[in-house]
Amino acid sequence: MSAVTTSPPLSGVDVILPCLDEAEALPWVLARIPHGWRALVVDNGSSDGSAELARELGATVVREPRRGFGAACHAGLTAASADIVCFCDCDGSLDPALLVPFVDEVRSGTADLVLGRRRPQGRGAWPAHARAGNLALALLLRRRTGLRLRDLGPLRAARRESLLSLGLTDRRSGYPLQMVVRAADAGWRITEHDVLYLPRTGASKVTGTWRGTWQAVRDMSRTLAEPVADGGRPQ
Repeated sequence: MSAVTTSPPLSGVDVILPCLDEAEALPWVLARIPHGWRALVVDNGSSDGSAELARELGATVVREPRRGFGAACHAGLTAASADIVCFCDCDGSLDPALLVPFVDEVRSGTADLVLGRRRPQGRGAWPAHARAGNLALALLLRRRTGLRLRDLGPLRAARRESLLSLGLTDRRSGYPLQMVVRAADAGWRITEHDVLYLPRTGASKVTGTWRGTWQAVRDMSRTLAEPVADGGRPQ
């Protein structure tokens, strides 16, 4: 039985789960949501009944007809109401239960944005082309911001109002990177923690092929070309 709730207090936690045809993975993912947190499944045009299944399992479903990882993530962010929001893939590759220390760090004020550094478990968990693309982007990010991050993975936590203040505009694969770049420009404290990365359930929508990885890197490279933005630390 899932521990998700449908209407958390404003001081609670919302977990944003962008979803495109993830019915096979949804039961496991939603069962791993920490007790008392709310799962926001953002259906991005699924045709396999993902939205209906997520609702049956106790999640709040948000529909985002505009295709794109960033479009789904941002729809979840704007629909969220909790003080702290988390992001997690909905394909079974990442365990949302691992977000508890991320939230504790944000809530305590020791970090403004916490990212998960993926540690692949098992063959096929992180294909070579996807890992190479991630490494290239991490090096470019270091050159652009000075941040010495080793991963730009999707598991992350931050305060909702602070994220909205970044004015994120990317609605494709560049959304996660734009979040980090603009947070760095604004002087946020960004930390990184190791997390297990499991073989995903089903086929990847973004980085399952060299072509998909290249398209993602291209989207993210545009973000790295943005001028340094003015901003301040989250309150």
